[in-house]
Amino acid sequence: MPARTAVRRSVRAAAATAVVAAVAGTALMPLSAFAAPTGDSGVLKITMGAPDHGGQLKPGGTPGTFELTVTNPSDKVRAFHPSISGIPKGPSPLQQNDVTFQVEPVGDTPASESAVLQQDSVWQRVLRPTGKTGGFEVPAGGKLTWKVTVGLGASYPTNLGDFELRASTTPESELAKDGGASLTFKKDPAVNVGVFNTWIDGIGACEGSTAPDCRELNMKYVATGEGRFNTALGSRLVLKSPELDAADLQVRAQVDGKWQDAKADSGKFTLPVTLKDFGAASGERSTRVQIKLGPKSKLTKATAFEMATDVFLNEGNTYRFTGIEGGRIDLAPAQGTSSPSPSPSTSASPSPSASASASPSASASTTTAAGGTTTGSTGSSGSLASTGANSNTGLYSALAAALVATGGAAVWLGARRRKAASRA
Repeated sequence: MPARTAVRRSVRAAAATAVVAAVAGTALMPLSAFAAPTGDSGVLKITMGAPDHGGQLKPGGTPGTFELTVTNPSDKVRAFHPSISGIPKGPSPLQQNDVTFQVEPVGDTPASESAVLQQDSVWQRVLRPTGKTGGFEVPAGGKLTWKVTVGLGASYPTNLGDFELRASTTPESELAKDGGASLTFKKDPAVNVGVFNTWIDGIGACEGSTAPDCRELNMKYVATGEGRFNTALGSRLVLKSPELDAADLQVRAQVDGKWQDAKADSGKFTLPVTLKDFGAASGERSTRVQIKLGPKSKLTKATAFEMATDVFLNEGNTYRFTGIEGGRIDLAPAQGTSSPSPSPSTSASPSPSASASASPSASASTTTAAGGTTTGSTGSSGSLASTGANSNTGLYSALAAALVATGGAAVWLGARRRKAASRA
């Protein structure tokens, strides 16, 4: 069995310099614009009261309510930009409608509304004064309170368990140390939550050829635990190299015994879609993939390509929720040897089902706690794997279109750091 090396991923430092575009033509705002004034530490503290009916939530059932309060012990008015992140236990990302949410001001708290942030597998809301894009002002020595109503929608994935709400601010520097709060709702009925594992193995020469300009591999995944994904899963193979444009890379996948060209977009190749309702009962799925230098390749020597994979829901919240990073594959000009031609392949539209072809080498995967993430690195042979639902690296290029002017970038990045820490 080929060896595999696994290492823990970390949030990339580049995230701290991400720039966010607000919706509806609002001006670009760098993250630094939301920083607390120099020398002015946060003092606000958030508390979340006990929910009614014991904190039990049934998908499609009666929602629960609790009070969220922010207190300001200082002698001056403080800005407050509240945000709430919902983090499920289990492998599936959340769609916008999987959770219901309402806020109602209590006492002198201004009329309020919530805006949706859908990024990664975390469900997010930003609270703001009705009809405005800014935050609230908490009186000196005073407080603001909201009645919050939250429920699990009928579409809440069956492979998810308990649902945790975390309340914070944008930026977090508005809060005192440990000034945030969290509250966990128990899913009714409880489920045995599993993980989603994905890995690559069987990296070797293309079938019927020993030419160095073509490599073949298996992309595999399997789920454990109860329940299923309620949306089909999509996947991409991502290849990077300074020589990418010169390589004329061609990728194709085997579906039902036939090769199909993968749709290409700047080194990202869309692979066949997995059927809806994928779960433990679906068994191990495998898609055989070929990567080849095309006829217009200008490469003159062996070249290494960084290799990664993305896995995502095929509709709705289509942000990458897991995958593999740190792989490598080597390709070189054929130098007169024969290799499989891409011409017999069918045209490139992802199939609604992945092939279950046999692997030429033994497969392997790692197992961690639900939601954990690992990544492997390998040369042009071997295997690499990732376990868990969530990625700690993001599609930062997608932030501009997704976040609102209330500092959504900091909400998203802060939620990812807190989620990553909780899953570590």
